[in-house]
Amino acid sequence: MKNYSQSDVCTGHVIDVNPQGQHFTIRCRSGDPFTVRVGINSGFDVLTNLDGTNRDRVQNPKSGDDKSVEYKIEKYVKPNRLVIVSGIFQEHEGTRLLEARRVIIMHSDPAAYVFEESHWWLTQITLLANRWLDNLFSDRRSYTADDFAAFYRTNLNIQGTPTTDSIQECATLSRLIYGLSSAYLLTGNERYFMAARAGVEYQRQTFRSLDHDGKYCFWAFGRRREKNGYVRIMESENADDRGSIPLYEQIYAIAGITQYYRISLDPQVLEDIHRTVRMFQAFYYDGNTDKIKAKGFPGLGGYFSHLDPVAMRPDSEYLDRLPNTDAKNRSRKNWNSVGDHIPAYLINLMLALDPLPIGSGNGVQQRNELAEVCLTILKETAQLIADKFPDPNSKYVNERFAANWIPDHEWSWQKNRGIVGHNLKIAWNLTRVAFYFQERAREYQHIDPIEAENCHQRATQYLDVAQKIADNMAEVGVDQVRGGVFDAMERIPDNGLPMEFSWENTKDFWQQEQGILAYLILYGATGRPEYLELARESIAFWNAFFLDRDRQGIFFRTTDNGKPVVEGSYADKGGHSISGYHVFELNYLAHFYTRTYVSPGVDPADASFNMYFRIVPNCGQESINVLPDFIKPGSVTIGKVILDGIDQTDKLKPRTSCSYQINLEPKNREQVLVVNFRVLK
Repeated sequence: MKNYSQSDVCTGHVIDVNPQGQHFTIRCRSGDPFTVRVGINSGFDVLTNLDGTNRDRVQNPKSGDDKSVEYKIEKYVKPNRLVIVSGIFQEHEGTRLLEARRVIIMHSDPAAYVFEESHWWLTQITLLANRWLDNLFSDRRSYTADDFAAFYRTNLNIQGTPTTDSIQECATLSRLIYGLSSAYLLTGNERYFMAARAGVEYQRQTFRSLDHDGKYCFWAFGRRREKNGYVRIMESENADDRGSIPLYEQIYAIAGITQYYRISLDPQVLEDIHRTVRMFQAFYYDGNTDKIKAKGFPGLGGYFSHLDPVAMRPDSEYLDRLPNTDAKNRSRKNWNSVGDHIPAYLINLMLALDPLPIGSGNGVQQRNELAEVCLTILKETAQLIADKFPDPNSKYVNERFAANWIPDHEWSWQKNRGIVGHNLKIAWNLTRVAFYFQERAREYQHIDPIEAENCHQRATQYLDVAQKIADNMAEVGVDQVRGGVFDAMERIPDNGLPMEFSWENTKDFWQQEQGILAYLILYGATGRPEYLELARESIAFWNAFFLDRDRQGIFFRTTDNGKPVVEGSYADKGGHSISGYHVFELNYLAHFYTRTYVSPGVDPADASFNMYFRIVPNCGQESINVLPDFIKPGSVTIGKVILDGIDQTDKLKPRTSCSYQINLEPKNREQVLVVNFRVLK
């Protein structure tokens, strides 16, 4: 090429430093070396958090002109250091050069990373939660259901203020409740708990739809102000689902209240969760039972994706002619209907119910029944994902299926395309489930050797599939030059190249979350250094380009070079596809995963983290499960237990190292519980 130039970003490790020549060289994940020329207009920064605080504490060289290019290179550029270079790439007759305009380093200490410090994710989630609440509720510091009725909106513009569409979607409200609950679990800030509690109350009052005997619960799509008042909307208004009741919206309707239940043990909230799960099993489930087959379903496992809101069946002809969409949703199964159970509510619900809490009264039977159903769902969905989704002919999993599990490569916009974030989400969640069955194998090894071996085989298979998918995405889903995770790809490229983009080579915020969590947890599971490198590069790209520091929010989409896309709805801070969920989930779990699996050089006395709970009066339980996630067995132990400000470790701490069930004393008042976990290196 001759006289070619473009703005570009390169992420890689420094392999050569030449201050006198005013350049250095980095090698990207692709293996390509890039010569980086440093000029008088080149700036150097240490990666900043959402608050934008200057974190540059790099020591100055002992001599030299601090205004010179040579001095800057000697000060900031060290061999093996991970850097992000933003600048102008030029190529002319075989000569390639990257003119640096901004060089971002990961820490003032060349061997450290700012995002692995103990407070990084705590700071980020605090600023995000504060801004969400400030945008919605202004100066309020306590909240009621009336506040949510008056001020909550799904659609928020780039400033975080409401748009002209007054819709309040149930699933996005639930996702915000998830975020607020996670922020409380991580920080103990009472403001977040009060907001989550008020949001739960409003959701249950406004969107809950029970059948005639209260056995099943459906959740309305939303509520909108119209000329003559508010109207509750049962059917989805999302483009792909309009006129139906899609399962993924019902799944996410309980994501928030489940995370809130973990904090509070509120039995009324648990009852609504139980009703909803019963509804999943009664209306969407394609189980291999006589009762299911009597409905005319094939009984081949998994969950159908949509219901006809009149016939209340997933095989209604109407689902193939929904209004204003070409999506054929009759008798279909997909990633969202099968896989989304696991991260949205199932793991958090099982963490609360397994092992079964100690208690008395009617709640015992309910918790027993629900725990058994949850385990059944976990086993079936995880096994289906591991067996049905991988494709030997493609690097990407299949995501959509007919009722008989034949892949559907003709559905609407997706066709034969893979979504990188869904692949990484599978890798992340199968690893979590593998940890669960590793723990069960340990528990059963002396009690039931056959069940122990069954659990061991499950864990091995899930971890193998997770690694295969993660390795594939490292090749064809991760940007190997700039960093970050791409969006939609053709599953079978026909352009003669390893990758074919379906639309643009853009990057969406939620897919970055999946990549970060997948590679962090896989590093914890396997110890493979390439997973840690992938995680660090992904986290670096996230913090460098997705944080909207001016408005303390998150950009939905960036270009390949990390420039925010702010056209149309992509500028919005709130909408059907963005709420207080993925980014809070990222902060919540990245904190635990980093503290548990990474945290290099941490003093053993400081290798810990806290979780916060706020238990409702007379919850009916005499114990609470406090494990933060399905984590690698033997990774953590409970170090300290503080109840209502008093250290009661000796009284309440479990007596066995493998148990994470804290004893409680039933009270007629709210109890604040703080649990400190010690990381076992």
